[in-house]
Amino acid sequence: MNITETLNKGLEREYEIVLSDAELSAKITARLDEVGQTANIPGFRPGKVPAAVVKARFGDQVKGEVIRTALDDAAKDAIETNELKLASQPRLDIVSFEDGKDLVAKLMAEVMPEITIPDLATLDVERPTMSVAKEEIDATLQRLADENRPTTKVETKRKAKSGDVVLIDFTGRIDGEAFEGGSATDHMLELGSNSFIPGFEDGLIGAEAGQTIDVKVTFPEDYQAAHLAGKLAIFECPVKEIHERGDAKIDDELAKKLGFDDLAALTTAVDGQLGQQHAQALRAAVKTNILDGLAETVDFDVPPSLYSSEYEAVIRAMKPELAQHNHDHDHDHDHDHDHDHDHDHDHDHTHEPLDASLTDDEKSEANDIAMRRVRLGLLVTEIGQQANVEVTEEDARIAVFEQARRFPGQEQQVLEYYQNNPDAMKQLAGPLFEEKVMDYILEIANVTDVETTAEALYAEAEASAARPAAKKAAKKAAKKAAKSTAKKAAAKKPAAKKAAKKAAKKAAAKK
Repeated sequence: MNITETLNKGLEREYEIVLSDAELSAKITARLDEVGQTANIPGFRPGKVPAAVVKARFGDQVKGEVIRTALDDAAKDAIETNELKLASQPRLDIVSFEDGKDLVAKLMAEVMPEITIPDLATLDVERPTMSVAKEEIDATLQRLADENRPTTKVETKRKAKSGDVVLIDFTGRIDGEAFEGGSATDHMLELGSNSFIPGFEDGLIGAEAGQTIDVKVTFPEDYQAAHLAGKLAIFECPVKEIHERGDAKIDDELAKKLGFDDLAALTTAVDGQLGQQHAQALRAAVKTNILDGLAETVDFDVPPSLYSSEYEAVIRAMKPELAQHNHDHDHDHDHDHDHDHDHDHDHDHTHEPLDASLTDDEKSEANDIAMRRVRLGLLVTEIGQQANVEVTEEDARIAVFEQARRFPGQEQQVLEYYQNNPDAMKQLAGPLFEEKVMDYILEIANVTDVETTAEALYAEAEASAARPAAKKAAKKAAKKAAKSTAKKAAAKKPAAKKAAKKAAKKAAAKK
């Protein structure tokens, strides 16, 4: 085996791997001998099968296996000998292979850049703080009271108006045919709540109890049920009763209706809920400030594959209509690789670049965002790894239970999902790693607490969301760190399996 470096440019490395015919032949012969000792072939006793019969029966299979193993070992040797710190899964292609000749392959790899962590003690970070204001609690209680105003049945004859609650049955039909999900009985509907499709509630304004009203509506073009989108429907609606809302009252009765002992308990719960909501927004704000500060300190090359992937993700976020373009491309690409060909091939057609419809300014913006995200992600990962930040089993367990709490009534199913899906647990570990790194930075950085208001906090959050460059820049790297063992696995198992399979097919076809 001979390994020669053929490219060392930026973060890209290429190596030529030559496996001699003599070396491969010896390995194949040895492996066939092993197979022959245990092969079960009718007419022959185990261990007594002639070598020619073993080769005829298992030759191609053994050849592919030997080549795959030899390439894996060669790639591993190249990576370890050159101390490559891989940034992505390496690629291994067979350049040439014929019976009686040496096998020549090419290993292509991307390495991690040299990252210098800035002096975190000099990093200035503003940490917004705030407490729940009485006005917020009062406003929330008022909203709850408005939403839960008592209703009383209208006994006098009058027409329904906006704000009334009507008791109705309804049956929807399209072209005279009832459709699934389009009917209900004894449904209480508040007119003006916009809880039904546009036009439905307006069609019941003016109705009287005891009347049957036919409400004509057209489902929106983007309606979630595709078979109903854009269709004209007629709903037959018997109006059984009309109820009117009473005054909104913030009292013990409201609290009991919402499941609390009294108004004091409800007020405490509202205070806690608002505090939790603000805590999440405050945390997001300080993380953004940390990343903004770090962004000013980083300037290093990024692995091309990581950049390319992030650049496409940014474009899809900027232009959601391009997502289908990318899906179609991926489908074609997957289709091409569903089959092993005996030779390299060119596509008969070319795909338009994903960013073809973007302006130069948009491309420049997407480039800046992608570069920032990748750099920050790699930097956050490096900080965490050098600080020995780890996601413990207890951390993961707590996170799983927090996820389960988000789905009342389905907690057990959520827990079982994570218990039975290691990949889901790894994805959960990524954000946990990022949060721990943020905490580590806050312990060291020069942090200044700055009082803020809910209005300012959420206005900044909206502005941040509108700036793609400021959105969760370290997310990918957190996942990368959570899968740190995958880097080691990449060194042990490069993409040799497919190349070996092709080589075995080539050899078999030339016999």
